[in-house]
Amino acid sequence: MEDSAKWEYAVLSFGGLLSAEKDERIQAILNDLGAEGWEVVSAIALDNSSKIKVIAKRPLSSITRRQRTFPS
Repeated sequence: MEDSAKWEYAVLSFGGLLSAEKDERIQAILNDLGAEGWEVVSAIALDNSSKIKVIAKRPLSSITRRQRTFPS
């Protein structure tokens, strides 16, 4: 039986209650994440604020797996 893909996820928040994040800064951060193998799978604009949550994933490597501690 073939192993199913294993993923690690990252959740990032941009902006704040009263101030939006500059597009250029978000773009730079997303480009850095992409260079590290992350892929954005969701971006959510939170109601009544200038805050955006971004969820990204990348394949979980054996090196990363050894460094991580998983919640029980």
